[in-house]
Amino acid sequence: MKIAIVGSGSIGAAWAITFARAGHEVCVHDVDPTKLDSLNTNLINRLDFLSAEGMLTEEPRKIVGRISTTTDLGECVANAEYVQECAPEKVELKEAIFEDLDRLTSSAVILASSSSALGASKFNAKMKHPERAIVVHPGNPPYLLSIAEVVPSDVTSPEVVIATMELLTQVGMHPVQVKKEIEGFVFNRLQGAILREAYALVRDGVISPREIDIIMTQGLGKRWAVLGPFGTSSLNAQGGIRDHASRMGESYFRMGKERNQNDPWTPDLVEKVAEDMGEIFQVADWEANVEKRDRALAEINKLIATSKNFNFYENS
Repeated sequence: MKIAIVGSGSIGAAWAITFARAGHEVCVHDVDPTKLDSLNTNLINRLDFLSAEGMLTEEPRKIVGRISTTTDLGECVANAEYVQECAPEKVELKEAIFEDLDRLTSSAVILASSSSALGASKFNAKMKHPERAIVVHPGNPPYLLSIAEVVPSDVTSPEVVIATMELLTQVGMHPVQVKKEIEGFVFNRLQGAILREAYALVRDGVISPREIDIIMTQGLGKRWAVLGPFGTSSLNAQGGIRDHASRMGESYFRMGKERNQNDPWTPDLVEKVAEDMGEIFQVADWEANVEKRDRALAEINKLIATSKNFNFYENS
C-alpha cells in the first residue's frame, strides 16, 4: 500500500518511519524543499537509533529506500490509499489542505489528520466527501509510543473507521476509537488534567515542580507503565473497582470540589467501569494480578537501576 504524508516535520517524519518500517511505500510532501532536503538525514538518524535498540527487522537504509519526497502534492498522493496530514494546528490551513486532498484523490482514499485537538468537523466543511476525513492522533513519536486515537466526525463513514483501525494495527499501533469529538480528545485531556493540578499545586505552595516530577517518575509513572488508572484502582482494593470507589470516591470528589469540579463517581458510572474492567481484573484473581503487577514493577525498577538513560532528575 502507498501511504502519503503531508508535512515533513517531527510528526510527519515519525509517521513515515512507522509506515515504512511496516513495509509500506511512503511519499512525504512539504511545500518547503529545504525541509525535505534535511528529512533523509533525520530519518536515517532515527532509524539508526531504532536499529541500535533492536527495534528493526531490516537495515535502516532499506526502510528509507521505501520513502520518497516531493513538493508536488498531486504527485505525492497519486495512487495513495491512505493520507496522513501533519500540518500545524490551524483550522484554516487544515481546511485548505483537506479541500485539496479531497480534490486530488479518489473518494475511496482515507484522509487522516494528526491533529492533537481539532476534530475533523472543524476542517471538513469544504470537502465534497467529508465522510472520508478522520483524525488519527498519535503519541509522539509513534514509532516508540504505539498509541493512536482514531476520532471520526459525525459524518465519517463506519467503513473509514474500520479500515483506519485495521491499517494502524497492521503497522504495529494500538488504535483506540474516541466515540465523540471533544477538544484535545483523550490523550491530551488526561495529560491536561495532570498538568492543571500540577500547576495549581505549585501555585498554592504545596510542592516544587521538580518534586512533582519525582512523584510522577518514581511513583505514578512506574505504575502507569503497567496499568492504567482503572487497572490501578482494580488492584488497589481487594474488592476491585467497586470496593475502591466505595472507599475513595468521596475523597476524590472533595479534591475535585476544591478545583470547582463537580464530577462524582455515581453508582451507575462505577458499575459501567466495573463491568468493563471486571473482564480483565476479576476479583477472584486479585492476588495473582497483584503479583503480576509487582513483577512488572520489579522489572521496571531493575531496568532503571541499570540504565544511564533514566537519571534526568538525579544530581540536578
